[in-house]
Amino acid sequence: MKQKPIDIKAEHRVSVVLPTYNRGWIIGQAIDSVLDQDYKNLELVVVDDGSIDDTPQLLSAFGDRLRIIRQENQGVSAARNAGIRAATGELIALLDSDDTWLPGKVTAQVAFFMANPAALICQTEEIWIRNGVRVNPGKRHRKEAGMIFERSLALCLVSPSAVMMRKSLLDEVGLFDESLPACEDYDLWLRIAWKHPIHLIDQPLIVKRGGHDDQLSRLPELDKYRIQSVARLLHSGVLSLDQADAARAMLKTKCAIYAQGCRKRGKMGEAERYEQMAGRYQKRLCSPIP
Repeated sequence: MKQKPIDIKAEHRVSVVLPTYNRGWIIGQAIDSVLDQDYKNLELVVVDDGSIDDTPQLLSAFGDRLRIIRQENQGVSAARNAGIRAATGELIALLDSDDTWLPGKVTAQVAFFMANPAALICQTEEIWIRNGVRVNPGKRHRKEAGMIFERSLALCLVSPSAVMMRKSLLDEVGLFDESLPACEDYDLWLRIAWKHPIHLIDQPLIVKRGGHDDQLSRLPELDKYRIQSVARLLHSGVLSLDQADAARAMLKTKCAIYAQGCRKRGKMGEAERYEQMAGRYQKRLCSPIP
């Protein structure tokens, strides 16, 4: 059903949290894509996570058009969390420093929240650019709306740069896990998706860029961090029986795959540990794992 037109004025303040580390070569484009949005009731909080390139000078050149938080290098989760804690807006939007927003992104999401007051989080569709060339996401990366917990177990189906959420949601589920060097977004979306629907604006409103050497998604051992995240959520006891079954099945699969990778890298002790762990997760066991 087509939504009625909404008069968007200054009802909702949006805080944009943009963490960065040594991204002087590209961060200006991310900042410009926020400042050029037609929705003006927003603040841009840039967290410089200990950059040692020309990032500080580039940020200073924007003057009072953005808020700058500088901290020692602690990782992307700590940087995002610092920005979220400093945010004054009712709505929180995230942007990675190698991505950009398309015109109208903020307006579209604010309109969605105004039309859907019970909604807590939504994301938009996206355009993928890899090594300067547009690519089409694979079928397994297809975004869906609603209760997407089970589908999200295999891989991350929510893009930080596409997300806007109510700050109250983060008050409920907590912030990014600073102990995870990668897959921290996967972890947060699972902590949300088991309980709340993740809504989707079926329009590409961000450009997601990849292929460069400093991407966290290029780090080795990503499944190791996904295993930690799913296991912790499973042991929390909050999942439904069907959700717990799906989580156990995925843990069994991921542990086996990770163990195989460890053997290829000569890490026999770690391989054995994860093979034993895989054996503990049986697809149709619904009782808590000891």
